[in-house]
Amino acid sequence: MGNSLVRILLVATVLSMSTACSYLFGDKGYFRDKSEDYKLSPEQPRLKLPDGTPDEALLDSYVVPPVNESLVLPGEFEVPRPTPLVAGGSDEIVRIQKLGDKRWALVSMAPGQLWPQVRGFVTAAGVQIARVDARSGLIETGWVDLDDADMDARFQFRIEQGVQRGNSELHVLQMNQAGDINSWPAQSDNTQLEADMLQGVAQYIANSADSAPVSMIAEQAISASGKISLQESSDGGAFIRVGLPYSRAWASLARALELSTFEITDRDRSEGHYYVNFIGPEAEDEDGWFDWLFDEEGHPSAGQSFLVKAVAENDETVSITIERQASDESDGPFDRRQEQALLALIKGNIN
Repeated sequence: MGNSLVRILLVATVLSMSTACSYLFGDKGYFRDKSEDYKLSPEQPRLKLPDGTPDEALLDSYVVPPVNESLVLPGEFEVPRPTPLVAGGSDEIVRIQKLGDKRWALVSMAPGQLWPQVRGFVTAAGVQIARVDARSGLIETGWVDLDDADMDARFQFRIEQGVQRGNSELHVLQMNQAGDINSWPAQSDNTQLEADMLQGVAQYIANSADSAPVSMIAEQAISASGKISLQESSDGGAFIRVGLPYSRAWASLARALELSTFEITDRDRSEGHYYVNFIGPEAEDEDGWFDWLFDEEGHPSAGQSFLVKAVAENDETVSITIERQASDESDGPFDRRQEQALLALIKGNIN
């Protein structure tokens, strides 16, 4: 009788403890596990403000960039050849670019890293900052009395997302204290001062790149997805879409072709055509990067001739395609995989 009573009391105690633990720590308990609650969170519509109220301050906390490169090739799946990591392969942190009367600095760091660097340069130079807009990537200085200058000048630094992800572009605009001083000119009043200032800030960035902090506001506001993508056309072909004016895209494409081991045999700018031969791994040194990518027969497109076309979609966007020139049947068909692989190689070298 005594043992039975003890067993009953023990079972009752265990049941009460189990019930208490369930009440405290179960799925409906007071201290329940909330680590998976985010999966149940519904997507809420964007906050609507009254008409006339600016909404620049309303930004998503964690922006998910769109995925543009979703090419799916028809037929049975095959593991594609790895593409050389040519993009950003240069050791240069900063490189001054020039096209016509325009110049800018190509910087191998994200906009969020470049922003505090430019601010640090202006502060270190002892120049007063008149306006800062991290969301637009703009820093404007006050009027500066420069030696050997006829009048005071001020400068505008503009940071943009580079063509490739993880790169930035820095543009400098100079303005004299003459005429309409309430609006910035389309081009610098003194191109030499612009060039000198761009060179100065580029040198400062190169010297202090190892200690570059990050501005989350600038990183979030300035797109980090790049200006270039590999996309699929309505007929199933692949093409590169790059967010550059035609003149700059045309010049960038020439350099990209050369870096991608294409030999340019002829060109027609008015038609947007580059006539090229693909040299492929033969252009590399022995035991080079390409050697482990291909079998003993080499790259299937090596030695073949291609026509690369650049077509302006609008003032700020250009599409680039590639097609094989007429050749003998021994080359075999130019399939979608070869087309996409060559375009991916070119894409990685456009800046």
